[in-house]
Amino acid sequence: MRWLVSVAHLSLSNVYQSDLRAQLDPNLTERELEVLRWSADGKSATEIGDILSISKNTVDFHIKNAVHKLQTSNKTAAVARAIMLGLLF
Repeated sequence: MRWLVSVAHLSLSNVYQSDLRAQLDPNLTERELEVLRWSADGKSATEIGDILSISKNTVDFHIKNAVHKLQTSNKTAAVARAIMLGLLF
């Protein structure tokens, strides 16, 4: 029974991700995805800038673009939606 529930959950998750991705079509750049991945790991904009050798302002720019493309209100919601869409990890 557990196996059946697991398979059903996986199948429904894939359908939901496909529908959501088709509705949004975020078309995030590699840098935006990279910044979101580091944000998901709990890094601040300053830390991400140091890791990627870019300025904090550039990190904030990429986060702002990702938030807009994913139609969310903040960075945390953008990370969550990107994970739901299967774009991260």
